[in-house]
Amino acid sequence: MSGAARGAPAEWRTGAWIFLCVVALFATVDATAKHLVGRYPAPFLNAVRYAATFAVALGMLAVRGRARWWDTPHRALLVVRGLMLAVVGTCFMTALLWMPLAEATAIYFMAPLLVVALSPWVLGERVGARQWLAVVAGFAGMLLIVRPGGRLPALGTALMLAAALAYALLQLLTRRMAGRVDAGVQYGFAAVICLLATGVPAPFFPPAAWPGLADWCAMLAMGLMSAAAQVLLIFALQRAPASTLAPLNYFHLLLALLYSALWFGRWPDGVALAGIGLIMAAGLSLTLPRRTSPSLPEMARR
Repeated sequence: MSGAARGAPAEWRTGAWIFLCVVALFATVDATAKHLVGRYPAPFLNAVRYAATFAVALGMLAVRGRARWWDTPHRALLVVRGLMLAVVGTCFMTALLWMPLAEATAIYFMAPLLVVALSPWVLGERVGARQWLAVVAGFAGMLLIVRPGGRLPALGTALMLAAALAYALLQLLTRRMAGRVDAGVQYGFAAVICLLATGVPAPFFPPAAWPGLADWCAMLAMGLMSAAAQVLLIFALQRAPASTLAPLNYFHLLLALLYSALWFGRWPDGVALAGIGLIMAAGLSLTLPRRTSPSLPEMARR
């Protein structure tokens, strides 16, 4: 029996509070990226962010006695997983050049539904009628957000969909390695691959003006918040099962709405709000109990 199961319900409550902190950190990273990406190229921002994340990952692995983190099986899958995370970060941040934060986050939250849609072919899992209905409902919600004649740019929408698809593939790879590769090692590999993938193009996208102290602090804070969220995620999942924590992911969407309105002065219109609500309802329906219990897609990430 897992530690999370043994410690219920007090440990589950602790895990839930920790997980809410994880979600809040990731939502703040996204809002900070939206704030900075209008002034600095996305490859430059991602390189600084992942450099900070990489430093924290190395420290965490050293503390856990995994200094030789690269000496592990399934290295090819780990590299592909890291590349998927780099695609997520690059596409997400670049899309924020044009996309409002709330709508962008809602499209990104198609990822759990894409995991369900792809799992029969990638993992051989059986997907029931209710799950397929959730996928269709989520797709309908996305169409409400990006409807023809709407205000969202096609390029930004395509990049956000690419980020959602890449993250769905990342989750499927994570499932395939579950129990085979230590979570900390997966995190370390992802940090290295993301740093390399974003660091190589960064010199070709220099900022027009070198960042001031405040912006340097904001960039480093993105990396440190991402790293802190990853560490806290491990602690949360040690205390509560993923099925208990999964519905709390949608707190991220609510925070994205608040950040979009209060920080950037942009509130989605009524049709977009309906689409966001439909995606949220479809995602939450995947967390309801069912006769069989395949592992639920997790959104806390990056």
